[in-house]
Amino acid sequence: MKTPLSKKNALAYHAEGRPGKIEVIPTKPHHSQYDLTLAYSPGVAEPCLEIKANPEDVYKYTAKGNLVAVISNGTAVLGLGDIGPEAGKPVMEGKGLLFKIFADIDVFDIELSDKSIEGMVNTIKSIAPTFGGINLEDIKAPECFEVEDRLKELLDIPLMHDDQHGTAIITSAGLLNALEISGKKIEEIRVVVNGAGASAISCSKLYLSLGVKPENLVMVDSKGVLNKKRTDLNPWKQKFVTDRDINTLAEAMKDADMFLGLSVAGVVTPEMLLSMADHPIVFALANPTPEISYELATATRKDLIMGTGRSDFPNQVNNVLGFPYIFRGAMDVRATAINEEMKLAAAHALADLAKQPVPEEVNIAYQVTNLKFGKDYIIPKPSDPRLITHVAPAVAKAAMDTGVARKPVTDWDAYRDELGKRLGLSNPLIRQIKARAKKNPRRVVFAEAENYKILKAAEIVVEEGIAIPILLGNRDVILGLINEHDLELHDIEIIDPRSPEENERRESFAVQFFEKRKRRGVTMNAARDMMTHRNYFGPSLVENGYADAMISGLTSSYPATIRPALRIIGKKKGTTIVSGMYIMLTKKGPIFFADTTVNMNPDADKLVEITKQAAATVRQFNIEPRIAMLSYSNFGSVEGNIPIMVRTAVEKLHKECPDLIVDGDMQANFAINNDLLRENFPFSKLADGPANTLIFPYLTAGNIAYKLIQELGGAEAIGPILMGLSKSVHVLQMGSSVSEIVNMVTIAVIDAQRNEST
Repeated sequence: MKTPLSKKNALAYHAEGRPGKIEVIPTKPHHSQYDLTLAYSPGVAEPCLEIKANPEDVYKYTAKGNLVAVISNGTAVLGLGDIGPEAGKPVMEGKGLLFKIFADIDVFDIELSDKSIEGMVNTIKSIAPTFGGINLEDIKAPECFEVEDRLKELLDIPLMHDDQHGTAIITSAGLLNALEISGKKIEEIRVVVNGAGASAISCSKLYLSLGVKPENLVMVDSKGVLNKKRTDLNPWKQKFVTDRDINTLAEAMKDADMFLGLSVAGVVTPEMLLSMADHPIVFALANPTPEISYELATATRKDLIMGTGRSDFPNQVNNVLGFPYIFRGAMDVRATAINEEMKLAAAHALADLAKQPVPEEVNIAYQVTNLKFGKDYIIPKPSDPRLITHVAPAVAKAAMDTGVARKPVTDWDAYRDELGKRLGLSNPLIRQIKARAKKNPRRVVFAEAENYKILKAAEIVVEEGIAIPILLGNRDVILGLINEHDLELHDIEIIDPRSPEENERRESFAVQFFEKRKRRGVTMNAARDMMTHRNYFGPSLVENGYADAMISGLTSSYPATIRPALRIIGKKKGTTIVSGMYIMLTKKGPIFFADTTVNMNPDADKLVEITKQAAATVRQFNIEPRIAMLSYSNFGSVEGNIPIMVRTAVEKLHKECPDLIVDGDMQANFAINNDLLRENFPFSKLADGPANTLIFPYLTAGNIAYKLIQELGGAEAIGPILMGLSKSVHVLQMGSSVSEIVNMVTIAVIDAQRNEST
């Protein structure tokens, strides 16, 4: 349920520390006098002259291209009404915060004291050269219509009155999906819109663009139906006058397929709801109390599809699903406007996103186990990290298709990567390795399939075409979880190592294991007992070709997972050790850490082997390894056993692998900070660029380092990746998220592909 907000906490949030919610920060160096002469006088004159010669260069030399003005005169602030520009400022600052956190767009909020149309238009026109886009906010109707229409004629940058168009776009997405679920056609439905303000009129216009027939749309205001009897209608309301002989909301609701409420609480009764057509769609958006409560509406009709403006009920219509990404897409192609086609593209993109499998972080945020497309999920959730990469490109493409884009996108994959990077959500490596896995998905044993996270990851890899799961565990338990969480895994192979059906294969695996380990203390009875355990039976499936890879370790200790794999599968020919590596996905790109999991105190020869294995694995991801051998010393600056061991390993690598870019001993900051390394040690093989692969001198250092980077540095860790095994078996961290499990499955598939080709 929604957490109640106290007046005390709300006021403290806005007042404590630095008052307000936003600040301006420099984006260029400014610590030296030289920096300041570049930032201001005399250095600033150069970009000024370039822009004078070519005005489009303003996007090259200033922040204009990523700067939106959120402008209001405070005449229609939320549900508070005409409270004035100063009182409306907290809302405009909040809008700026949402622009930044959801789409990395900078905002200046501007509050105008002028309520006249002429004054607002002239002021906004005068300040427009500062901005790459303008978001009009909380300006009352009907003035808002004329202000927006006139500014569209005068300006050549994206402009939108979000109160009008934001709700229209989000409800259009919901309407499209609700119609698909109910099996209705948009050109046949009858729509009732209660409320005739800015948002209601914009919603109605967009519904007509989607295909609703004008004669099938009825609008109602506080005085009744907009019909031919009314003589009090302004020009915008007159466009929605109906020919039908009806006067009240109750009359309009009879046999209607959709109700959109943008009015006041409690105006819809159960009787009105019962009079609607089968499978009615109801968007009751009065806040904080809808036109009819969710509980009453769903109790009155079981065939209802309902949305509200509240986050504690399904299908929240929240404008944050739209405006950040619409402006992002429009500004990225330097659109001269936000036109009807761009709004429709955003609506269709949102509708499409709601049909795709939901990321686990969204399920966690909303405390559900498996959110999926249906009557209670027709609109994406605001916390969905895919919104920016889904909606913004759709808007940008629509701008290009309609001829309003001045800077077209030429590489859509690169553009989506750029969008993800803006919020630290994406790394090209993930996209690349998933693409490789999809080209040749392999059979992967999910050894802990009696766990929801494992099953959810299995559902995702099936949906994305990454792997072919084999679920290991008790069949009844697994099927129970699949049914409980409505997972799409009903045709997936399930193997229960303890079942009578597996007697023959289990005995075969036990004989094979006994032959390998009979001189290592394993009896035949012990081998039979071990093969009833998933971490022995699973690797045996891989070893005997029933599967290509295995993942395990979510609920068991690292040694309990890796030890059976080492005993059953063993090392690759020509290798002397197995080692472990993590991929750390940082804002600077992927950095590979080895050995972080297996070899406690390697000697120089083992460090050489670990480095060779790491180099081969990094190349597997189409990245050329640049390897730093770490120590507490820089090229002999401090003597000790560790620096000597590391230097010995480096010398051997330089002789054995002369083409490998590897150097050390060196401290970690020198390995990553290329300026520091080049200034002090220009002779280093890494002087021309930073390391991307770090080899730690002993396990304690590597293990501590990757966990600190993960927790304090905000990097995502993929691993541990086992290197040196003859077949693909990989160990999960205990408590891994679904996303981390999916990443490890992807790694396992690529590893299996490589093993098959060598």
